[in-house]
Amino acid sequence: MELLQNGHKPFVVMKPSELPLTNNGFSILNSLSETQYLGNIDPSRVFVTKVKRLIVKVGTAVVTRSDGRLALGRIGALCEQLKELSTQGYEVILVTSGAVGLGKQRLRYRKLANSSFSDLQKPQGELDGKACAAVGQSSLMALYDTMFSQLDVTSSQLLVNDGFFRDAGFRKQLSDTVNSLLDLRVIPIFNENDAVSTRKAPYEDSSGIFWDNDSLAGLLALELKADLLVLLSDVEGLYSGPPSDPNSKLIHTYIKEKHQEEITFGDKSRLGRGGMTAKVNAAVCAAHVGIPVIITSGYATNNILRVLQGERIGTVFHKDAHLWINMKEVSAREMAVAAREGSRRLQLLKSEERSKILLAIADALEKNESTIRFENEVDVADAVASGYEKSLISRLTLKREKIYSLAKSVRKLADMEEPIGQILKRTELADKLILEKISCPLGVLLIIFESRPDALVQIAALAIRSGNGLLLKGGKEARRSNAILHKVITSVMPDTVGDKLIGLVTSRDEIPDLLKLDDVIDLVVPRGSNKLVSQIKESTKIPVLGHSDGICHVFVDKSANIDMAKQIVRDAKTDYPAACNAMETLLVHKDLSNNGGLNELVLELQREGVKLYGGPKANGLLNIAETNSFHHEYSSLACTVEIVEDVFAAIDHINQHGRHVGVLAHTDCIVTEDCEVAETFLSQVDSAAVFHNASTRFCDGARFGLGAEVGISTSRIHARGPVGVEGLLTNRWILRGNGHVVDGDQGIIYTYKELPLKT
Repeated sequence: MELLQNGHKPFVVMKPSELPLTNNGFSILNSLSETQYLGNIDPSRVFVTKVKRLIVKVGTAVVTRSDGRLALGRIGALCEQLKELSTQGYEVILVTSGAVGLGKQRLRYRKLANSSFSDLQKPQGELDGKACAAVGQSSLMALYDTMFSQLDVTSSQLLVNDGFFRDAGFRKQLSDTVNSLLDLRVIPIFNENDAVSTRKAPYEDSSGIFWDNDSLAGLLALELKADLLVLLSDVEGLYSGPPSDPNSKLIHTYIKEKHQEEITFGDKSRLGRGGMTAKVNAAVCAAHVGIPVIITSGYATNNILRVLQGERIGTVFHKDAHLWINMKEVSAREMAVAAREGSRRLQLLKSEERSKILLAIADALEKNESTIRFENEVDVADAVASGYEKSLISRLTLKREKIYSLAKSVRKLADMEEPIGQILKRTELADKLILEKISCPLGVLLIIFESRPDALVQIAALAIRSGNGLLLKGGKEARRSNAILHKVITSVMPDTVGDKLIGLVTSRDEIPDLLKLDDVIDLVVPRGSNKLVSQIKESTKIPVLGHSDGICHVFVDKSANIDMAKQIVRDAKTDYPAACNAMETLLVHKDLSNNGGLNELVLELQREGVKLYGGPKANGLLNIAETNSFHHEYSSLACTVEIVEDVFAAIDHINQHGRHVGVLAHTDCIVTEDCEVAETFLSQVDSAAVFHNASTRFCDGARFGLGAEVGISTSRIHARGPVGVEGLLTNRWILRGNGHVVDGDQGIIYTYKELPLKT
């Protein structure tokens, strides 16, 4: 094993023989054709770890605005990225377009300034392209020189024509000159010298060795032995059709055999001579000779850096792309249909066979515990390096105890009574006409969750127990953890069910397509912020079960046992501060501010290191900072304290601040010895879970005896509170007759007799 440094983060590069194996020989990477699996690098972008020298080509549509003027912001962002890469040790070469467009804009202005009114009435002819190139080239280079100088970077200009490359001596001298410049940390800037080009129609003639700056960039990549070519465009990458067409999809990996005949190109560049057709031609040629190419947007301020961090952006061209069969793109519909088919096969199994699958998953989790933690530790290290909040890192971390706890909860689900096909109600409608209401799976679930890889295990186990197909989309910060957990779980699926029962969605780009599949997906469960839940609801016709912010309250009444209250408040806040069922607001009856009870509660929290923020009534009295909002989920050792008049004021506060539009409150608790006050609170607080003299931390599927939970629903329909197996079921009706017909209800006597559930 060796440790590399790519300029951003250290990577662990492992040979296949060094991959950790479990007792059954399961490898964490046996699905990858590459020999490396690094940090948050997408598997189809592993080659970026070997990049030392790269060429960046920026098109006219990127360096100029729609009116022909220079896009100074985009050029500035480009220069800053190239400076950053040079600082990190990369050898950077820039190929730039834009000289003709810039020269045309400047000459038009000069012509206008020198024209009389009568001149302006005459038809205006086209400006000479070579003159535009001559004027624009000096202006463009002056701008690059100025911007790079501000960044303490030296740049150089190299103008070339295609005829030069016919001379072997020129090519050698060019290579020597560029190598000398790069050794001096100078950024060479190339452009075709259109001003003296001998081509008859320089913007249309495609004869010669190269015919535009895209093909020039490809040629230079070959001549200068570049490790990567990045072509910056005005769109995100190569699409299956014109990018303006809503049915067009971004192609992440270009496979010539697959995509060459499928793609429909849009208009050429609005200002330059190339457009996407020229970029694809140049990319295909460069990839053919072994130089990876990525086409991505030059409008974003950091896309070049993201490319070199291995993110899955833009379209990659690679000579081995056709061999990446394990990374082939599966459409959203194909994934959802496969999950539905798997669900139907799962339902055909006997109850004990489904239980065996769960027991096998539990065993596999324990056997692969060290491998799971290895992958998770890399996710955690990346999250720390990226500056994520401690609360997210806490939710992200999978310790040994957590993995064994997950295995235990899966075994508990395996031991549960069979939930599918249970007769919920039997009714005799008429003599020998029996109606049964039975439980059945919902179908296919799409679960979108953030930063908690343990949720993947719980949700997958619940889906198997309830007979549902499943699509999972986790947060990017847990990509490696989710991938290994998904691999562990699907590796034990019997052939009779297949490993497509549970699909792992790896890109955010696939979510919009999945949300359109209301004919295949039956329920969406977004676990995250109110913003996420609202966005999902607005984007789909599929029913949505919201799992949203956990603004949990504890109200300490005037009759509360203070020792009990301190214990509950401490546990609700400090047992696991990052959990959605942790206390975020402490409401205290006003009488406790006079008898010392409030001070005892505050001191108890402060002893535990809890940072306190006060509402309008509490901050002055307690001399603490005032809160900015009563609807704030701290997810850390912090909470809000406020004083209320009585139980009715506490109820009003919770019902007002514990919910958002379309999203109801989570979990709330009252601590009191007055049973009448307690019943008032329990009946009038409109939350998914309401407790009396018990910590909010009890609101959990496992603690409720559900085995596990998909989430804690803050919706009213179809389930509310912790959602276990029962929340993933619906029902259907079975009618058993003996030749019965309606016939206008003539000759039939309805009895509507309730029957025992078991015959």
